Amino acid sequence: MCMAFAVHINLERCTGCGNCVVACPVNALELFTIDPVSKDKIYQVRDGVSVSLDFKAELCAGCGVCVEACPYDVISLAGPEMRSPVGRSGIVHS
Repeated sequence: MCMAFAVHINLERCTGCGNCVVACPVNALELFTIDPVSKDKIYQVRDGVSVSLDFKAELCAGCGVCVEACPYDVISLAGPEMRSPVGRSGIVHS
């Protein structure tokens, strides 16, 4: 049985530092920019460039390393029993 996890990110407080991406041992997170601004999976807009965070739920082991790596305490994990409806990328924006 495959256990999928969802990542919850508080967009009000996240700075896009990328610590979670670097810390993830299974590369389940990817931070990238899109120019011009796109509305697909937008995480934050800076100077007309959208910063997107892509979460690959099928890779996530639920280890919580991304949560621990975040200096602003904006990430939390939800296991299958706690999942909320998520977008295409598996990220729950709060």
